[in-house]
Amino acid sequence: MFRKVLIANRGEIAMRILRCCQEMGIDTVIAFSSEDRDSLPVQFATESVCIGPAPAAASYLNQDALIAAAKEYQCEAIHPGYGFLSENADFAEKCESNGIAYIGPSSRMIRDMGDKQSARALMKKHGVPVVPGSEGILKDWKEAAQIAEKVGYPVLLKATAGGGGRGMRTAFDASEIQNAYESAQAEALSAFGDGSLYLEKLIQHPHHIEVQILGDTKGNLIQLGERDCSMQRRNQKLLEESPARILTQKQRDAIHKAALRAAKAVHYVSAGTVEFVLDRENNFYFIEMNTRIQVEHPVTEAVTGVDLIREQIRIAAGLSLGYKQSDIHLTGHAIECRINAENPARNFSPCPGRVSFLHFPGGNGVRIESALYNGAMVSPYYDSMVAKVIVHAPGRLEAIRKMRVALEEMTVEGIDTNIDFLYLIMYNNDFITGNVDTGFLEKNTDAIIRWGEESRRT
Repeated sequence: MFRKVLIANRGEIAMRILRCCQEMGIDTVIAFSSEDRDSLPVQFATESVCIGPAPAAASYLNQDALIAAAKEYQCEAIHPGYGFLSENADFAEKCESNGIAYIGPSSRMIRDMGDKQSARALMKKHGVPVVPGSEGILKDWKEAAQIAEKVGYPVLLKATAGGGGRGMRTAFDASEIQNAYESAQAEALSAFGDGSLYLEKLIQHPHHIEVQILGDTKGNLIQLGERDCSMQRRNQKLLEESPARILTQKQRDAIHKAALRAAKAVHYVSAGTVEFVLDRENNFYFIEMNTRIQVEHPVTEAVTGVDLIREQIRIAAGLSLGYKQSDIHLTGHAIECRINAENPARNFSPCPGRVSFLHFPGGNGVRIESALYNGAMVSPYYDSMVAKVIVHAPGRLEAIRKMRVALEEMTVEGIDTNIDFLYLIMYNNDFITGNVDTGFLEKNTDAIIRWGEESRRT
């Protein structure tokens, strides 16, 4: 097992990894930007090192600085968390060439699955259903228009190196295809340095279902059930739960098997997620594979009892999986809400600032993941998510009730958050009955906010 690990991330995921390492008897080094000098991870890590100024490009994305820090502090491994460099094949390769274990899949696997179009082709070859679309990278918008006519509008243009909802544009008819292509390409170039695009038929208002997998270097591979991540705003997840209420047992078994086929196709090693969309006829299609730990991994941990970060670290150290497929049983229901420093009434505008008072909920089946504390500064330089609230209960309705209580108790003063908005969702009839899809918030956000304002007035 590793003696010392460098954590190349910040915020709640850095704290999550740090705590796990401490439990495993592993020393930690937090690589931080000057903006995060007073952050909770810096205060709790065994050691810490400043790797650059506030902008992520000069710090958390500075590959050479991270490698140098790992060497200077004699770290045997680097954990990238999620976001930043977590799916960067070049960074994984630099770790490998410098004799540093990368806690994640190999650079080859990241490349194979990071190129979304190549991944599509590989899945199709191994019998995993994919959304109809282009067979390769698009040459220009005119080729996109030709393919769109064949598969039928609406279509989705996607960056082959994309992720996090960026480099994606929709065209509902031929008049929109050129603008959608050029806009997606420009954003992809800016975000990923690669403007390559492919095209898929847009499955309108699907359910977003993902399956958690773990694979080790010995060839062992298991799935740990699915998560429903349909509650999204602008392709960014807001709420996740496990198991997915929408699936029958037959569909659940089929999607789990498809996820394992996908992982076996690349001989996957580490923690990963195979993502699918489920259409209105309950057909499911592969969309991508995330070669990292997910923000929503705690809901899977809640229903399976498996510590995914611990398994990820053990796998990177060359150890066998601590579980067989027969050991995995989903118990109860878990829901996660992402707490963001943003104002829903002002089009979810980010709200950085200093936290003047903080109180987290607790109790049986309530878990908080956060790096906030009284007096903490929420930076404008990074993602607005500041905490996650996870609840676990025997059933879905009990979990919803538990989440209501947790959100009602949670107090963050000094900055605006989306806590009240999430609380209102917990009382929405469509959410309670599971009648939601990825277009739910697009259609209902204004009504939810108005209902909240009316409730406060009365």
